[in-house]
Amino acid sequence: MKKILWIFAFITSWTFAQVNVVASYTYLGEITKAIGGDDVNVKVLASPKLDPHFIIPKPSLIPTLSRADMLVANGAGLEIGWLPPLLRNANNPKIAIGSQGFVDASQAVALINKPATVSRAYGDVHPEGNPHFSTDPHNIVPIARMIANKLSNLDPQHHSAYQNRLADFTTKWNAFLTQFDSKMHSCKGKKVVQYHQLYNYLFNRYGIKIAATIEPLPGITPSSKHTMEVIRTMQQQHVHTILQDPYHEKKSASFIASKTGANVKVIPHDVGSIEGTETLKTFYETIANLLCQ
Repeated sequence: MKKILWIFAFITSWTFAQVNVVASYTYLGEITKAIGGDDVNVKVLASPKLDPHFIIPKPSLIPTLSRADMLVANGAGLEIGWLPPLLRNANNPKIAIGSQGFVDASQAVALINKPATVSRAYGDVHPEGNPHFSTDPHNIVPIARMIANKLSNLDPQHHSAYQNRLADFTTKWNAFLTQFDSKMHSCKGKKVVQYHQLYNYLFNRYGIKIAATIEPLPGITPSSKHTMEVIRTMQQQHVHTILQDPYHEKKSASFIASKTGANVKVIPHDVGSIEGTETLKTFYETIANLLCQ
């Protein structure tokens, strides 16, 4: 009897074993949960409240990576400053870059803003292109498809479940995109100033024009000279909206607004980065509501 119970317990634990997935950012975690359902256990490494470029590689994250079967990363160099040392210390060949358990979401989308020249003289540039493609909701389904296919390969026993969830997710997301596109249509042609080049994919999709960027170069703190140039540009082009992300300093945007009469709007860069954006849908809805007011 004990032997039978042991065999039953072993079979049960094997049948219902979850795939341990680690996602670098919250939005990737949310997509993975939607596709994986009860067949996956998802943990997110980076807090959405922080600058995604400069997450502190805490030693406490190493055990999580050591036990992972799959790693979903944004890619395009966004994690370059913090994820590699964690992977080295985790020493988990299952999720090493290029392994079967490694997912690079940037490979599922068309990257923009690829620099012609890579040099520190041009600021904190990303050779592969702008890594903030998640601000365009049309990039979500291709990423979901990549995650579903990877899960199916790693866990073929639940292939049908992953593909069925992908189909359901895609249908619902496309319906959401129809509504979102309609909302964003009212923003077409609008001129804005942003702090960092976070929302270029969103702007390209919906015809929103970037009059200036508060950073003179990516990752470079604005100087007084550059700040005055932004003010003059806004006055000349009659720009009334400044988009501020949650994690950069806010004094520059506030000062520019005081000189131009513009409105500063803090918009999210990831799911959960500001209050009321705890799901993929509310993340994008918040962006649309703030941008198109």
